[in-house]
Amino acid sequence: MRRVLLIGLSGALGLLVAQKPAPRFEDYPATEAYKGKNAPVVLASPGDRKFRTMLREAAAEKPNFAGHFVLAEWGCGAGCVMGAAIDANTGKVSWLPHTICCWPVEVQEPIEFRLASRLIVFIGERNEKEGDDGTH
Repeated sequence: MRRVLLIGLSGALGLLVAQKPAPRFEDYPATEAYKGKNAPVVLASPGDRKFRTMLREAAAEKPNFAGHFVLAEWGCGAGCVMGAAIDANTGKVSWLPHTICCWPVEVQEPIEFRLASRLIVFIGERNEKEGDDGTH
C-alpha cells in the first residue's frame, strides 16, 4: 500500500513540475504604439469584401491590439464569434485563425486581447468543434 501511494504521489508531482504556466499578456509586449491616422482598410480577398462593412467600421476605430492593430469581432451565428485584425499602419486585414463558440456562461468575452500585448486568448470551442472547449 505504501509503495502504491509513493508512486502515485511522485507521478502527480511530476505532472505539476512538467506543466508550463499559462501565458500572460505582459509576457508578449507590443513593440510599437500607433498614434497617427488609421490607413483605409484594404479589401484584398473575397472574404474581406464579404465583410467590408464590419471591416470598414472597425478600421475607423483606434488600435486596441498589439500596439497598432484594430481587432474587430462580430457574431457568426447563435453563440459564435469571428473576427479580424486590421493594421492601422497599412490597412491590411489578417483574419483570426478560427471562429469561437460555446464559451462558458461566466465568461464575458470569448476573445481576450490588450493594446499593449501581442497575445490573444480564445475561450470556448474553435470552429464549433465539439470537444475542443477550453482556453486556447
